[in-house]
Amino acid sequence: MVNSDFSSLQPQDYGLLTDLYQFTMAACYVGEGLENQPAAFELFVRRLPSDYGYLIAMGLAQAVEYLQQLHFPPQALQALRETGIFAEAPQRFWELLASCRFEGDVWAVPEGTAVFANEPLLRVEAPLWQAQLVETYLLTTFNYQTLIATKAARMRDAAGDEAILLEFGTRRAFSPQAGLWAARAALAAGFNATSNVLAALKLGRKPAGTMAHSLVMAIAALSGDETRAFQAFRRYFPQAVLLIDTYDPIQGARTAAQLFAATHPDQLGSQGEIGGVRIDSGDLEALSHQVKAILPQGAPVFVSGDLDEYEIERLHRSQAPISGYGVGTRLVTGEGVNGVYKLVEINGIPVAKASFAKATLPGRKQIFRGPTGDLLGQADESPPPGYQPLLRPILRKGVLLEPLPDLEAIARTSRASVLRLPQAVRQLRQPAPWPMALTPALQQVKDRHLGSS
Repeated sequence: MVNSDFSSLQPQDYGLLTDLYQFTMAACYVGEGLENQPAAFELFVRRLPSDYGYLIAMGLAQAVEYLQQLHFPPQALQALRETGIFAEAPQRFWELLASCRFEGDVWAVPEGTAVFANEPLLRVEAPLWQAQLVETYLLTTFNYQTLIATKAARMRDAAGDEAILLEFGTRRAFSPQAGLWAARAALAAGFNATSNVLAALKLGRKPAGTMAHSLVMAIAALSGDETRAFQAFRRYFPQAVLLIDTYDPIQGARTAAQLFAATHPDQLGSQGEIGGVRIDSGDLEALSHQVKAILPQGAPVFVSGDLDEYEIERLHRSQAPISGYGVGTRLVTGEGVNGVYKLVEINGIPVAKASFAKATLPGRKQIFRGPTGDLLGQADESPPPGYQPLLRPILRKGVLLEPLPDLEAIARTSRASVLRLPQAVRQLRQPAPWPMALTPALQQVKDRHLGSS
């Protein structure tokens, strides 16, 4: 199967976008007559990244889209056959793939919900071969988007609710697809806008951005004057934010101030904005004070340049006169979220992995959230007084039960989830753990399983 358009990803590709062992295990299940055994898998994180007190669950929308469009076109099955790997696979394996439509149930925490280690973000209940086959894609979307959403939520917490946060990370993301997912996750966790034009338009947002140093250098080199570069850009984008540190940021601020002061009333934005400036290097705290003193009243100062939540928190606490932050590399990269997808029940029998350091809890589970901690219980337990269940039914027999929330609603959920946590859990360094215990019923299941293993 040779595809010259290697970089594209279409729904007809979803079936093959997985690890080989998902197919080999599915073929084995079919050969042993186990393919339709009812199975439950849960997706969870064993541990939080360093200095993280929580995670913000993200990726459900893309998971649902994948599950509902999962199928295997004839050309995909032919390509799989031509590998020669499945020469001994039973014919029914191919028949199942040819007619594949996801027919399972999905339970998940709403996107934007704060979650913790060993708590299921998602549960898939489906025939064994289907529940197994979807593992790789589900981990891809949840692991990456949860990482970005969590970093974005931490940056929003560090910057405060008034600051403007702009996502500039596409050029540093791990792929063009990752750039789209990172933009979505950042917006869903509290960022105001993204510079990724495709992501913004697909999400019904207006893209945001400024200019690059190259524009200033190109026009200044040809005209001999940085002022001409600023004038040229504002001629076509009169409310633009000007990048002032290509040469001398103080002189750049003076030039920008003169242009802002000469702005015609007809060029003002709907809120009377006259434009602003961005500083991308140097001592951002000191420069922001110097530049702010030069600019006309109301002209905002934005900063960028390898920012992370720690630097944003430092600048915010210093009361630097910064209106917003452009964040790229350190938002879309970093220590990964180590989500895993494990079988927890087969044909009604709770199962668990017992290996050292990777042991899992048996049975289908529910998270019960209380005001001061979580309880992890069995899926069919009633919530204890004062606790609310977090996992909700999303798909039943492959059918979406109700529309998923829009981006604005997810962003509100994200912020509210963080604000409900104690400050000690939210702090950026050495956060306190959020208490989590097992219900007596789940503890009994765990003890019985350990006794029988």
